[in-house]
Amino acid sequence: MARIDLVNEARKPLYEYLQATHDPDRLYVFPSQRNVRLTEERIHHWFRNLKARATREQWEHIADLTFHDLRHDFTHRAREAGWSLEEVAYYLGHVTRKGTLAIQTTFGYTQVSREQIKDKLKWLRG
Repeated sequence: MARIDLVNEARKPLYEYLQATHDPDRLYVFPSQRNVRLTEERIHHWFRNLKARATREQWEHIADLTFHDLRHDFTHRAREAGWSLEEVAYYLGHVTRKGTLAIQTTFGYTQVSREQIKDKLKWLRG
């Protein structure tokens, strides 16, 4: 899987949305007017509409990008920042029906990259 390096311009609309709608008591980033949270379908619809507003130059960079790609990108960044698998699983909502964390699901999001392994190999002695 290719790593998506999102530049600030790609993250800017989400950041602006979060700044405009910040509510510390709210559990969800994307609440719905009819429910406490947006459905997955509605999030994808929102993201498609956001992409549709891109310029031709921007479109070259985001044409194949999906909202799910953003989840993967976030997961990689969180792990690089030192988050545990449990923390990432909780944040992403990877929870079983019994309420336990679904670490296997999260693990699929956090496959190590060749670059990460090369970087770690530099620190081995011998």
